Amino acid sequence: MNKSSLHTSSVITQLQRQELLLRMEYEYEKETFKQQTEAMGIGRKIKRGMCWYPLSVGRSYYNSLNQLVVEVERREDKDIEHVFEFGRPVCFFTQDASERLHYFNFTASVNYVDEDRMVVILPGASALMDIQNADRLGVQLYFDETSYRLMFEALGQVIKAKGNRLAELRDIFHGTQKTSTFSFAPTRFPWLNPTQEEAVNKVMHAKDVAIVHGPPGTGKTTTLVEAIYETLHRENQVLVCAQSNMAVDWISEKLVDRGVPVLRIGNPTRVNDKMLSFTYERRFESHPDYPQLWSIRKAIRDLHSQNRKGANRENIRQKINSLKDRATELEIRINEALFSEARVIACTLVSSANRVLMGMKFGTLFIDEAAQALEAACWIAIRKADRVVLAGDHCQLPPTIKCIEAMRGGLDETLMQKIVRNKPEAVSLLKIQYRMNDEIMNFSSDWFYHGELKSAPEVKYRSILDYDTPIVWVNTEGMDCNEEFVGESFGRINKAEAALSIEELKKYILKIGKERLLEERIDFGLISPYKAQVQYLRQLIKKDAFFKPFRSQITINTVDGFQGQERDVVLISLVRANEDGQIGFLNDLRRMNVAITRARMKLIILGDASTLTKHPFYKKLHDYIAEV
Repeated sequence: MNKSSLHTSSVITQLQRQELLLRMEYEYEKETFKQQTEAMGIGRKIKRGMCWYPLSVGRSYYNSLNQLVVEVERREDKDIEHVFEFGRPVCFFTQDASERLHYFNFTASVNYVDEDRMVVILPGASALMDIQNADRLGVQLYFDETSYRLMFEALGQVIKAKGNRLAELRDIFHGTQKTSTFSFAPTRFPWLNPTQEEAVNKVMHAKDVAIVHGPPGTGKTTTLVEAIYETLHRENQVLVCAQSNMAVDWISEKLVDRGVPVLRIGNPTRVNDKMLSFTYERRFESHPDYPQLWSIRKAIRDLHSQNRKGANRENIRQKINSLKDRATELEIRINEALFSEARVIACTLVSSANRVLMGMKFGTLFIDEAAQALEAACWIAIRKADRVVLAGDHCQLPPTIKCIEAMRGGLDETLMQKIVRNKPEAVSLLKIQYRMNDEIMNFSSDWFYHGELKSAPEVKYRSILDYDTPIVWVNTEGMDCNEEFVGESFGRINKAEAALSIEELKKYILKIGKERLLEERIDFGLISPYKAQVQYLRQLIKKDAFFKPFRSQITINTVDGFQGQERDVVLISLVRANEDGQIGFLNDLRRMNVAITRARMKLIILGDASTLTKHPFYKKLHDYIAEV
């Protein structure tokens, strides 16, 4: 066996191991879901945002893609944040008088959702009848078989790949084959800073892969948009993906602002008119041939229902077939028009397998938020591309993995991390940050980025009050701030610390002055790693009349909920307080990196120092703040 085939076989072994770990995660998630469905009370499902009950059923119609959809709305518990989003599978149920749940034997999927209203795609007319005739109706998330199926399919293809571009990219990413670059003079981008300019040039010169590593506040999106814009001078069309719908929306919006024609596959989460106007469905509906297609589809449905009544079936079947041919012809024509006008096709990694993209190939694929995506999910999209640009920060939030063994086995190591390790020459680190006061930034820079980050001069000394200390630790030791354990995956709560957080927030608001707060729209973030603490903090703020005038300026969420966001003032409630120094998933330091880098001008951390400083990271953070 020669050297290169030895390398290839070791890469394939690695990927087969990935497949095994993904299978473990799949089985675990499926089993957990089954247990939750059977054992968990409806109240807890509602609290976790995975269920709406009771529902009212609104209108039903065929959407532009000829899918039967129904609108439903939740009638109660409207302030609970839910986890329904576009593309996720759902199931409907009814509750009987003895409070037992009865599930309908079909699954549906979310087509569009906002705070309290959802449009659901149904498998057929009988499903619609079931829903319309049911009382005490509810809907809950169903296990997402599709994403896993697509990930397994993609991994399988990568493992089997031989003598094609996919095989080459596999061997390059996993470190056995060298990367190659184009040689031409670098381009100047005077509106970017030097590290951003270098990153865009690295992207332009890469034949195989480039990585834009963007720590908090360093303008990763700006850099990525520039790189996409520049690539479009050389390529007619590119594919832009991200792990979440929200990240796809964010980058699409920035591209539209630059005047780039974007076609968004799948429905946006941040639904505003600007976003909707470049979705595939909206474009499809506004094509001049669409009314004709709609009337043909309606004629087909009418003929089908005539066919059921049994009169001259052969004749009707012929009519249906010829109308279907005509409809297909129109669909192809509309699709060709939409895709030929678009320069950027934007979607989530999973949606890149959508039937409307079947058989399409792209010169370049851009993956944003690559550090939060499982390797297998990235391969779903990479199959369509010749070269890949990944952007993200592997020192911030990792992918969500529920099975501890799969995580320990290395499922949480992303493709981006592997390429950073194997191909350091492909990486550009953005080093100038535009978000935080220098003293808030320094700790994160030293611990996570080898001290390489610098603050832009305009933010270096930013603060709200004169002579303010930008970063403080309120030590809750000895204040009876005790943690409690609630429900298995809700984790922990510390009510006394929550109350103290609210007091600290009040004190700081009074220092600033209410008038100034409203006039300058100063905003606040309250962050806790634990969901139960977040919900408790929300209740406290809601009940307290003091906050009423500026509730819209206060956001309370988990660390994951704050990814990619920033606020003028941030308070973090760390919750943990016990004798043994047990800190649970505060051990995931990447999460803490996200939390402490959300603040622009003031960061207040609340936590029991005696518990937390048993861990070297929190000890160092505590000492650093004491020094400041």
